[in-house]
Amino acid sequence: MFANPTRSAEPYGGRTTAAAEGDLVVFLIGMRINHFWAPHHWLPVLASMPRMLRELRADEQSGLLGYQLLTGSPRAYYVVQYWRSKEQLLKYAVDPARLHRKAWAMINRMEHRSGRHVGIWHETYLVPAGNYESVYADMPPYGLAAATGVLPIGRRGATAQERLDRGRRPPNS
Repeated sequence: MFANPTRSAEPYGGRTTAAAEGDLVVFLIGMRINHFWAPHHWLPVLASMPRMLRELRADEQSGLLGYQLLTGSPRAYYVVQYWRSKEQLLKYAVDPARLHRKAWAMINRMEHRSGRHVGIWHETYLVPAGNYESVYADMPPYGLAAATGVLPIGRRGATAQERLDRGRRPPNS
């Protein structure tokens, strides 16, 4: 299942949680426009992400579970991505046949001659089962729930502690 975070959805009544199971990867990637007056430097960077997300959505085996587009300010834009595994994320990142490698090469070329007009960043978090939990109150599927599905809150535990403990592996397993 791949969630389309841009579609409008009616909110679920009451409290829900994400249907995520097992380990997952949270990947944050973004850009900052340092100089608005240089769109020829930052616009290609901004335009590359939607193309990569379309490519990933079209490939159910890519490992991308879902994503959320966000803005931090008029200068900063980023994407929260949820992946099945670090192996799938890294495979996509280095695959010469996929759009990321082309975008990466373009950004590296621009970085050397751009005069620091655009900044880019990413962070990767490997999240073991039992180390994440979620609650959504009167919300349509959002974030992790949009990526993995929605469950009534009681199916995973009534409190954050219960939801976190449910997924933990016993010691020495």
